[in-house]
Amino acid sequence: MCGIAGFYSSKNVFSKEELKNMTEALAHRGPDAEGYFSDEIVGLGHRRLSILDLSDRANQPMYSHDGRYVIIYNGEVYNFQEIAANLKFSVPTQQASNFKTSSDTEVILEAFAQQGIDFVHHLNGMFAIAIYDKEKKDLYLFRDRVGIKPLYYFYDGENFAFASEIKSLMQLKFIPKEIDKTAVRDFLHLGYVPSPLSIYKSIKKMRSGSWIKISQNSFEENVYWSPSSKLQHKTITNKEQALVKLSDLIISSIQYQLKSDVPFGVFLSGGIDSSLVTAQAVMLSGIKVNTFSIGFEENSYNESEYAKAIAKHLGTNHHEFIVSYRDAINYVDKIFDVYDEPFADSSSIPTMIISKLARQYVSVALTGEGGDELFFGYGSYKWANRLRNPLINSFRKPIANVLSKMSSRYKRAAHQFRFTDIKKLRSHIFSQEQYLFADYELDNLLNPDYKVKSSIEEAEISESFLRIPEGFHDENERHPKERHLTPMEMQALFDIEYYLKDDLLAKVDRASMKFSLETRVPYLDHRIVEFALNIDPDLKYHNGVPKYILKEILYKYIPKTYFDRPKQGFAIPLNTWLTKELGWLITDYLSKEVVEKYGIVSYPEVERLKMEFGNGNNYLYNRIWALIVLHKWLLQFKP
Repeated sequence: MCGIAGFYSSKNVFSKEELKNMTEALAHRGPDAEGYFSDEIVGLGHRRLSILDLSDRANQPMYSHDGRYVIIYNGEVYNFQEIAANLKFSVPTQQASNFKTSSDTEVILEAFAQQGIDFVHHLNGMFAIAIYDKEKKDLYLFRDRVGIKPLYYFYDGENFAFASEIKSLMQLKFIPKEIDKTAVRDFLHLGYVPSPLSIYKSIKKMRSGSWIKISQNSFEENVYWSPSSKLQHKTITNKEQALVKLSDLIISSIQYQLKSDVPFGVFLSGGIDSSLVTAQAVMLSGIKVNTFSIGFEENSYNESEYAKAIAKHLGTNHHEFIVSYRDAINYVDKIFDVYDEPFADSSSIPTMIISKLARQYVSVALTGEGGDELFFGYGSYKWANRLRNPLINSFRKPIANVLSKMSSRYKRAAHQFRFTDIKKLRSHIFSQEQYLFADYELDNLLNPDYKVKSSIEEAEISESFLRIPEGFHDENERHPKERHLTPMEMQALFDIEYYLKDDLLAKVDRASMKFSLETRVPYLDHRIVEFALNIDPDLKYHNGVPKYILKEILYKYIPKTYFDRPKQGFAIPLNTWLTKELGWLITDYLSKEVVEKYGIVSYPEVERLKMEFGNGNNYLYNRIWALIVLHKWLLQFKP
């Protein structure tokens, strides 16, 4: 795991000094080594966190065997040994002797040198790769399929720059710092800035599953993988067949992701996803596995006892940390240094704490991200079913009116029924499950200059099916293929395309890399993702049981009785803390002076929101938190 940065300009608008500053801004991502390459057009910088082949030979930038190509790379490609075995060298019978290192970096570069852009289809892993062709003066960037590893870029039509984090690009004086108004609007709706936007108008997130080619006369971007392109005409309905295949894939993924030349561990929350990862890591590794969990002083948010019980059952070397509001206070300011743009997922705080704890013992940690999105673990999927029901849809306004006159819990539910456009239902359901601002609330909250169109509106699916892409062939069918998606499938696809990539994976990547810890996500092996997308919905949500097929696999390792409890999630008791110990955040960052200084939102609306929250409508806490995060970010980063 590493940090990468670089630029491409034939007009010399960037300097070698700036390249060094860009790279040093990523020192936390790679404390073990740094390296640079530059010529008259390109500058490349690398910070290394050593995981495979700890020797200096594996440092970057790395040059291809023929000297033509240069690579800098962030991530891990787990199947590099299989890729190496299929490369062609002058002495094929002595394959190993053709490599100077035992790192995946060298294999990736030689694969590109031999196969060109198509090499990316053979990679199994998480990666952000930059390769420069010194002969043709072309620069290539590649990002992994699901978007596990980050990559941001600037391009003004002539000059290009890229980096693992925004803070690195901020070292370039040439880049404008204007705020993107659409990004602000989307942030208040979703709690994060969705791809391809960033908070800055001039900086974009590189699309997951894509590659970019920059030359002296052109900029080319292509998508080589997307979740919707992997939807098949027929789903897998046979339970036993699905169980065997899925179990084999998860075992294969964890076997791959246990490869490391440094100590590893597992983040164990006590839930379904992390418990299965831990169980199989224990089975496959043959050693006493380190596990890590976080608990909270407030009992209703504390899952640490469940994690401890599972760790005892599996025989792991378990470590836990109990968090109080005092611990949280110490990390509030770090959110803005770590994420570089407004980011309202408050679970970033315990994620940073557990990453710091784990780094004392290991350099690599496996996590359970992806299980909920692939196997219907969220409450939002039940809402998708309800609100797509024609009868409920017809009576949603009177239902909302009745609920709004009841307790705080039902007032929150009333917002779900108040969507204004069926085409935007998926983002509406998500925002309300996250306790954030609905579209109609933003119409009242935002000042006129910020009442802009959402960037995700065009991506909403208005019909209940997706047409299978060109290139899909079924020898038994002659007619065009359609896949009728259920409401749950549609909602889950939205989460995979947006929430998973731009919130959950971003959260874990930045929080862990803040402390130079590499995190790996076994469920997001693209083979598992592609298979899960085509498992019949009834095997995911079966007779009211979410993640049914995943649980059936888990119970082979850990008895079901360990999980007979409601799903809690990885969250801090923010609603309680904001009314007590962290109330000063509301006072300091949502004052009339601060809100009116930036003029993004209407202060009377903010004042009304604060009063309602203070009067017991605690479901508003995340709306309050999002406004705090936005204004604290503005105070820190906007001139």
